[in-house]
Amino acid sequence: MMNAVHHYEGTVNQVMGDGIMALFGAPLAHEDHAVRACFAALRMQEAVRRYADEVRRAEGIPIQIRVGLNSGEVVVRSIGSDLHMDYTAVGQTTHLAARMEQMAAPGTVLTTGATLSLAEGWVEARSLGPMPVKGLESSLEVWEIAGPGWARSRLQAAARRGLSRFVGRIPELDQLRAALERASVGRGQVVAVVGEPGVGKSRLFHELIHTMPQSGWLVLEGRALSYGKATPYLPLADLLKGYFQIDARDASKQIREKVTGKLLALDPAREATLAPLLALLDVPVEEPRWQSLDPSQRRLRTLDGIKAVLLRESQLQPVLLAFEDLQWVDNETQALLDSLVESLPRARLALLVNYRPEYSHGWGAKTYYARIRLNTLQPEGAAALLDALLGDDVSLDTLKQLLIERTGGNPFFLEESVRALVETGVLAGERGRYEVSGPVDSIQVPATVQAILAARIDRLPVNEKQLLQSASVIGKDVPLSLLQALGEMSEEELRRGLAQLQSAEFVYETSLFPDLEYTFKHALTHEVAYGALLHDQRRALHAKLVSVIEHMTPGRLAEQIERLAYHALQGGLWEKAAEFYRRAGAKAAARSAYREAVTCFEQALGALDALPEGRERSELAVDLRFDLHNALIPLGDVGRMADMLKEAETQAEQLHDQRRLGQVAAYMTQCYWWTGQPERAVESGLRAMSIAQTLHDRALESLATQRLGQAYASLGEYRRAVEAFGRHLERRETESPRRRSVSAGMRTAANRAWMAWCLAPLGEFAESSAHAKEAVRLAEASQHDLTLAMTYSGAARPALMQGDFPTAIGWLTRCLGICRRSNFAPLFLLVSSDLGHAYALSGRVPEAVALLEEASAQSGALRLMPTHAWNVTALAESYLLAGRWADAVRELARGFGMARAHRQRWLEAEGLRIQSAVRVSAAAPDLPGARADAERAARIAEELELRPLLGRCQLALAQVARQAGDTRAHSHLEQAVALFSEMDMRYWLEQAEAERRLLAESSKG
Repeated sequence: MMNAVHHYEGTVNQVMGDGIMALFGAPLAHEDHAVRACFAALRMQEAVRRYADEVRRAEGIPIQIRVGLNSGEVVVRSIGSDLHMDYTAVGQTTHLAARMEQMAAPGTVLTTGATLSLAEGWVEARSLGPMPVKGLESSLEVWEIAGPGWARSRLQAAARRGLSRFVGRIPELDQLRAALERASVGRGQVVAVVGEPGVGKSRLFHELIHTMPQSGWLVLEGRALSYGKATPYLPLADLLKGYFQIDARDASKQIREKVTGKLLALDPAREATLAPLLALLDVPVEEPRWQSLDPSQRRLRTLDGIKAVLLRESQLQPVLLAFEDLQWVDNETQALLDSLVESLPRARLALLVNYRPEYSHGWGAKTYYARIRLNTLQPEGAAALLDALLGDDVSLDTLKQLLIERTGGNPFFLEESVRALVETGVLAGERGRYEVSGPVDSIQVPATVQAILAARIDRLPVNEKQLLQSASVIGKDVPLSLLQALGEMSEEELRRGLAQLQSAEFVYETSLFPDLEYTFKHALTHEVAYGALLHDQRRALHAKLVSVIEHMTPGRLAEQIERLAYHALQGGLWEKAAEFYRRAGAKAAARSAYREAVTCFEQALGALDALPEGRERSELAVDLRFDLHNALIPLGDVGRMADMLKEAETQAEQLHDQRRLGQVAAYMTQCYWWTGQPERAVESGLRAMSIAQTLHDRALESLATQRLGQAYASLGEYRRAVEAFGRHLERRETESPRRRSVSAGMRTAANRAWMAWCLAPLGEFAESSAHAKEAVRLAEASQHDLTLAMTYSGAARPALMQGDFPTAIGWLTRCLGICRRSNFAPLFLLVSSDLGHAYALSGRVPEAVALLEEASAQSGALRLMPTHAWNVTALAESYLLAGRWADAVRELARGFGMARAHRQRWLEAEGLRIQSAVRVSAAAPDLPGARADAERAARIAEELELRPLLGRCQLALAQVARQAGDTRAHSHLEQAVALFSEMDMRYWLEQAEAERRLLAESSKG
């Protein structure tokens, strides 16, 4: 899907786990943003269908996507540097796009009328009628995009609505007709029509072609596309499709037949040209000679083949080749044109091209070359066009004159200006009979939207222009109090200026209470106003704003910290920028906005680089990297986390700072754990503990014990993990209530959740549940998403181990919801394993398979190895319960490899237990192998004191022994029952009782 967006030069601004959000027309403007979006949607559907066909043949898995489109104004925000950009769009427009996606059936593309009106003619669509849309009071007409339309240009799309009067181009049209006359008698011509966007180049070609004699000429048209410069031969492929009369629905066989028939009819000697032409049209070519050619030889054959066909056709009849928009032409098409121009003098062929002034070629010296410069319309031509568009009522004369002056007579700008005036209510009526219904004195329409806004701002009175620019420095949202403190106007002047800016629709009021606040009408107005300021002016105003905000909000800086940080950075107040961005990052992290937190910490580091070197700066640089590392944890970006820690370690070593080196070691413990290096994780954790104890640093010791406990838990050494987490809790209990901050409570909740998580596999369910209950209480008091998710996971663990699946699923579902909403990648993957396991054992096998397949793919992509191993092993058991034995065997092999590589012996035991069940349930049961697997699993479980797992292994041994007629079945079963009874594992007791009945029946038999 991302490839499809990028093919049409869109921006993927969000990747959301199971989908993407893309923008067209921002941050880079496109003339045809809606068309690109529609084509990208169709392209991604086609690509996914092809991929789905391959996967379905290989694995039988159906894959479909749905796409939603909408167009309109959005609020956009970009924060970053040259190396990083976070770009977001919000508002009703994006809301509707999301609703379209949610409403679409799998495999379809839905859009609103807003997009369809901009892509009219370019795509085929069918109306689904008015449909209720969540968040809207009334129904909205929804359309399904079915495929590409008939239009290949803006002019063709406009022709369906009805072209405006063709005016002011008779001399140029006569020049083109004269060139055709010369070409028709064997004096080939190349004519270039050059002009700025909108002056009517395409319309001139349209009028020529549609007024030519209907017989005697072969007319072939090609067009370079704004998004096609990187696609070789794209205009030529379109031209050949027209020549061979190939329909978009034609299959490869039909294309081959059409090309072969027409080519051999043209010249039987041209059979060698068949292969390159078919290849250009994306038809598979099996010809050995073609396959043996290297790329340069194929290119030469392709260019020669097309040229030969065109020249041969010109021997039979005059040929007109019309190529448009050469400013976007690809290199291969350019090479053909260059070669063709050399062969024109004695051919009955006219090559007409048009392009914008930025394009250049090497044909200017040819005697058969002519260049037509198409300028904007003369006043009389522009007036005639406006007469056709508006009508000839004398009340429109002032408006017409104003439009001609402001557009310079550019016909497209005139047409679009009239449309905009109609849409905004300045004009009322119908085409050719409009009336002015609003003031027109301030209307002006420069060449581009950017120029329109810049010119409007420049035409403002000096005071109002300065006021608008000052407002732009504050931001898109402008509190009146800040604007008043920043400027040097009296209150009366300020309010009068704002009233004028509101009437001109630069700004409007958004809030009256508690303070009056204004906002720019849209982001581009703000951007242009801000861009008009000189750099030094901007910096001075930003710096002044910092002082103003600090003065206005004493004791409440936290409320304005993001605004302060931004203005300090833009104002060159580097020390304050680093401080404010760090506080803003901490604030974002506290509300689980980790991506925003990452951006803030990166900005703080950037500001820090501008400060003079010194120990204080170096210490802050280390601490900021710790902050950034912590913000990256929920995102699962282990690579960047490790990079931050390496940089921090280098600086801490230069400072000879043992405390910070201890922090590096504690944090690296988790990195080693996630990347599947358990020995290094434990070693790093012990090093951090040693430093903490040497320094008597309780905070560092607390961090080190937590990270060390997590490393032990990953290895299945739960006793050691419990000891580590217990040390933190003991210190917590000795602290006075005054020292127990909210953040400390969150850390305690996390540690208790880990205690619950580790005690459950040991069978100590009462203590595990007690820790889980207290963890949830502390977490819900903090209302911190990550802490809540961790504690819900811990609370689910004893229920899952005991077989209370409804309770476990309840906790895990709540946890999974938080993880998906807040994008906590590592915890999401861990929770998915447990929830998938619970689904599978409670009979919801299809849900288990779907969730675990998703988790396995993501954990593998993120390289979170311990979690990935558990995902894979749980998936194997789900496949077993689904009757997919081959898939179960495959995943078990993967799981064993990872468990052994990363010393996860508890997971190896789980895998052996599952493998034992696979051997028993196979078409040809391997009972000796099954018993050996179960015995090995039981030994590991007993060694690690994993009593719930040991009970399940004994039950597995009883099942194997029963089927083998082994008398040890009773002994294994009694051991399992004893363990299950002791730990109150009621679900497993029921399983054991069922096995007891089967054993009794077997004995009777």
